[in-house]
Amino acid sequence: MTEGSTNGQAHSWLGRLVRIFSSTPATRDDITEILRSAYDDKVIDNEALEIMEGALSVADQQVREIMIPRSRMTVIPEAGDIEEILALVTDSKHSRFPVIGDSIDDIKGILLAKELLPLLAQGKDNFSIADVIRPANIIPESKRLNVLLKEFREQRYHMAIVMDEYASVAGLVTIEDILEEIVGEIEDETDLEEKNPIQRQEDDSYHLPALTTIEDFNEFFGTGFNEDEFDTIGGLVTQAFGHLPKIGEEVSLGAYHFAVVAGDERQIHQLALKCQQPDAPRE
Repeated sequence: MTEGSTNGQAHSWLGRLVRIFSSTPATRDDITEILRSAYDDKVIDNEALEIMEGALSVADQQVREIMIPRSRMTVIPEAGDIEEILALVTDSKHSRFPVIGDSIDDIKGILLAKELLPLLAQGKDNFSIADVIRPANIIPESKRLNVLLKEFREQRYHMAIVMDEYASVAGLVTIEDILEEIVGEIEDETDLEEKNPIQRQEDDSYHLPALTTIEDFNEFFGTGFNEDEFDTIGGLVTQAFGHLPKIGEEVSLGAYHFAVVAGDERQIHQLALKCQQPDAPRE
């Protein structure tokens, strides 16, 4: 490398620094460059850099990019009895749930799991979920995440129902979903269960999402269910019923007895399983 080319690179680098630091940044790329220069100079550490870059990226994202789709929503039927509702709350381990009427597009409100306790104290005969549900916040898929985060903070709610252009429920989004875009994955016990979706219960039964692949099911239980016709255990179980089952319906596939514990008018979401074979599957 010649002295002239070296000097040229140095002048180019110095010129870039002068442009960045001597004037107001004109683009987000300018801001990112300042942040990366600060990281290179050890003014900020890597964690701070990632959080700042995450905060910048949120301004460019829309709700549709991070929402939980309707097929993965855990919803509470307004007309459900206390046993059904408690099963859904216990199995999902979420803290907030959309409450629906005749269909998932008929959103009645939001239920906070902790507010079930006063109702339970009143006894099953006086149970009415309508007494504690809160109004649902409805937002379009196109809403920007930075705007929604501001609304979450100012209006003090933590979940919003996302509607598509046809006024149908597209999914839901929580304040945690947005924060994870900024600071990275926030893991809790629910996330650990998502990594290991087949969960053994104290009574030696199992709970698992209906979207568990047949490949994963076969590997866990050492079974040989055909993977060609259906991709998920939910599809296989639905075929065994011969119709879309309702919550509480049960069916057996060989030595495996399935019960539907969560679902909606389109598909089942969560299954309980009892194995009638003596050999326990490997964990």
